[in-house]
Amino acid sequence: MMQMKPELGAWVSIGSYIVLSLAKLYVGYVSNSEALKADGWNNFTDILGSIAILIGLLIAKKPRDDNHPYGHSRAEHISSLIAAFIMMSIGVDVLINAAQTLKDREYVQPDWTAVWTAGASAIFMFFVYMFNKRLAMVTNSQALAAAAKDHLSDVLVSVGTVVGVVGAQLHMHWLDPVTALVIGVMICKTAWDIFREASHTLTDGFDDEMLKRYKQEIERIDGVKKVVDIKGRMYGNEVVIDVTICVAPYLSVVTSHDISDQVERLLEQKYGVVYAHVHIEPYEQDHVFRGE
Repeated sequence: MMQMKPELGAWVSIGSYIVLSLAKLYVGYVSNSEALKADGWNNFTDILGSIAILIGLLIAKKPRDDNHPYGHSRAEHISSLIAAFIMMSIGVDVLINAAQTLKDREYVQPDWTAVWTAGASAIFMFFVYMFNKRLAMVTNSQALAAAAKDHLSDVLVSVGTVVGVVGAQLHMHWLDPVTALVIGVMICKTAWDIFREASHTLTDGFDDEMLKRYKQEIERIDGVKKVVDIKGRMYGNEVVIDVTICVAPYLSVVTSHDISDQVERLLEQKYGVVYAHVHIEPYEQDHVFRGE
């Protein structure tokens, strides 16, 4: 069975967005729909974001070297940050244009071509979202998971575009630029969510609940008296765990090493943690870990 790679998802995203952005921008300008033009610019930012993610994924595959002893996996998170900044800049621009149209009250009624274009786009992007969501889960790629979130927002944006254009057809001409305004807010919201998640990982943020779960499992291992310290961080899609455990002081080096191996196997087999660094200390009843 052929192994699926996260880069495939980035290429699918880029191809999809190129087609959709060109179609929406063309139809948006021809049909005079502010909402569809905003939707098209939204997809254009996604092209740039997907390219940034693809570059990040390719860099992350580079092997370790003297300057990067842990590899280049964090390039994925940096690419997510770049994508977030690009999306935010375009989102703000869409907001300004829509607000200006509402302020000047220069409403133009779009035609039905905009409705069919937006509707077809929503259906198409839903399938792209499902594909990349599944691929992100299979490859455990955070960058691709961020892209999949953006795909879902694109589906909702296109549905909103349909509502806005249909409303304009029913002589609620203000609904088209209002929809563009909402799209701008959604673009900015998605950009903020991606930025927050990527920056959390880049600053070595980690799920506290998972660390508690790891600690409980490790302390059940025969020979482990206590877990006195445990830390986690992400390198791309790889989890790195540093844990300090206490064992009986009379154990031999070989026995202590075997316990350390059991901890590593537990984390790898049950949680997929490939990189676990286990430090051994002698256990005493009044033991106080010097790192606490």
